[in-house]
Amino acid sequence: MSEDQKKDTPEQADFRAYCRDWLSKHETKTPSSRLPQSAIEIMHTDQMEYLREWQYEAYQAGLVGCDYPVEEGGAGRKDCQLIANQEMQAANKPFLPNILGLGMAAPTIHFHGKQGVKENLLPRLFSCEDVWCQGFSEPGAGSDLANVQTFAEKKGDKWVINGHKVWTSLAHFADWMILLLRTDKSEKYDGLSYFVVPIKSELGKSVEVRPLIKITGETGFNEVFFENLEVTEDYLLEDLGKGWQVAQTTLLHERGAGPMVTPSSGGATSGGSGNQEGLSVGGAYSLINLAKASPRNGRTAADDPVMRDKIMEMIIRQEGSKQGARRARVEGLCDHPMRIPLQSKLVMSEIRQDCGALAMEIEGAASTLYINDENAPVGGEWPLAYMNSYGVTIAAGTSEIQRNILGERVLGMAKSK
Repeated sequence: MSEDQKKDTPEQADFRAYCRDWLSKHETKTPSSRLPQSAIEIMHTDQMEYLREWQYEAYQAGLVGCDYPVEEGGAGRKDCQLIANQEMQAANKPFLPNILGLGMAAPTIHFHGKQGVKENLLPRLFSCEDVWCQGFSEPGAGSDLANVQTFAEKKGDKWVINGHKVWTSLAHFADWMILLLRTDKSEKYDGLSYFVVPIKSELGKSVEVRPLIKITGETGFNEVFFENLEVTEDYLLEDLGKGWQVAQTTLLHERGAGPMVTPSSGGATSGGSGNQEGLSVGGAYSLINLAKASPRNGRTAADDPVMRDKIMEMIIRQEGSKQGARRARVEGLCDHPMRIPLQSKLVMSEIRQDCGALAMEIEGAASTLYINDENAPVGGEWPLAYMNSYGVTIAAGTSEIQRNILGERVLGMAKSK
């Protein structure tokens, strides 16, 4: 019995048993093409449809939206989503594709949306009938998010939106967007408002999505252009000018420090096999098998004591971060509610990057072989993971920004100039 299981309440233990039983009996279809390493790398329609169907099935079984109220499409449970995530990972199931909806849009709408908006949008978000994306960053507003210039002007009973968002993951599939924009140009923070807006229905009319090709050759990121997109005030979250406060809810959940237990909490990004115990490509434990299979001077990389030390160091870092994250779920062990979640995002993203770099060192010359090369170790997934890791240390606030947040808001240090 794991440490997490020992802490389950009777209700949680029953739910864990239910999850295991359902997952053991539910066979996931074999995908028709290679799946990406995470949701933000989904490129092709067949990938999205396969993963969308899996999320729909998991939702119908009660494994998604567990902790949200029944009237909002959830199961009305308490502290059970993490359990469902753990069991989906343990069963080696695919990840859930609607990661931005589950991890950011859902809690933001839950805490700040009108009741009718919650009831209309959240059930379809949980089931993945609607895919969501995040409209925050702009060409001139990345680190300084409060500088966004996308503007909404009131005309009659509609708000008319014009502007340009960038680095918008999943926008090429998204039906809806959570959108931070400006409604008053004379105020920086108090001039911001927060809307949820439909985008797929407006493609070719008021919304244009342009893919951005990454160093990996993938196109998970996009630019989104708004030209006179009209929305009603029903989709304004909180009052006009309260966008910065609403955005903090989104950012806290994106960084794993939000109060609502969602599929992004506890380090389990969205369910599935991606991060479970580091056994997959991208985790420290998988470096052991990679080293055993990598030739080195007539032997293998695993026979090199220096390489073994480096792998062991990565495993220790990964286990230390994992055990540290468990403290966040134990009342009284956290001196600040944001410290461990924010720390975990920072540390785990850098561990993932360092694992990728070490994998390149282990593979040696073979690390130049990419996916689809029949001679590439592990199908070329490690070079892809290494390149993708840079997006992880940038998304949700760069490592530098994370350190500033921890220093200023958690440790109480003076702001850097």
